[in-house]
Amino acid sequence: MATKPKSRSAKRPHTFVLVHGMWHGGWCWKDVAGLLRKRGHMVTTPTQTGLGERAHLLSKDITLDTFIDDIVNHIHWNELKDVTLVGHSFAGAVIIGVADRIPSRLRRLIFLDGAVMNDGESWFGRLPGEIADERFAAAEESSGGLSLPVGEPEGFGVTDPDQAAHVKKLLTPHPLGTCTTPLHLNGPPGNGVSVDYIVCTDPAYPPADGSHTAARTFGWRMHELATGHDAMVSAPRATADLLEKVAGMRASAR
Repeated sequence: MATKPKSRSAKRPHTFVLVHGMWHGGWCWKDVAGLLRKRGHMVTTPTQTGLGERAHLLSKDITLDTFIDDIVNHIHWNELKDVTLVGHSFAGAVIIGVADRIPSRLRRLIFLDGAVMNDGESWFGRLPGEIADERFAAAEESSGGLSLPVGEPEGFGVTDPDQAAHVKKLLTPHPLGTCTTPLHLNGPPGNGVSVDYIVCTDPAYPPADGSHTAARTFGWRMHELATGHDAMVSAPRATADLLEKVAGMRASAR
């Protein structure tokens, strides 16, 4: 039997590496990853050191560089190329660091309400002083300065009671050192890789406002997703749809 030629309109398969944010783990991408895989895409969801199923590795030695190393090594040892690298929330800083080190392995960066930082900046350094002081105090009280205690899912826009209960069960304390150590870059954020930014709008997540402004300043292509900050939990199908759509677009501003 003759093989049917592929339709010209068939979607190109992509290689996605989905990187979770603060307090989360690779588990948070389960539904989004499943949808993308069913559509023929290659998807990996690494968990960063000290979080999720790697919570037993929590240490004061974990820095932002550790998280960047996690993803660089994940891409290298899995022999991934032409990667669409997605960073949610705090992982925006991580994917900026990855792009600075291995731009040739990357096809596109997608920030999902992700943190945008410049060379020499730390996450706490971007926060108003009183908020940073409050978080330092919470870390000291809960763990002797080892980690940030977990936030409430509702604060990430997860309003469905069942979803919120599930997320709360899986969140783990976040290594404090990743928030206090600076991002080290040799090039500009993005480092010549095509960049897109997705803003979660319903409800909006005020801590990401500064990153939204920075993304617009860099001239990155902007998109909106009408769900809360934890979009992969609250609206997995809409999130998968938009990630797939963005991944298939022509190169954005560099």
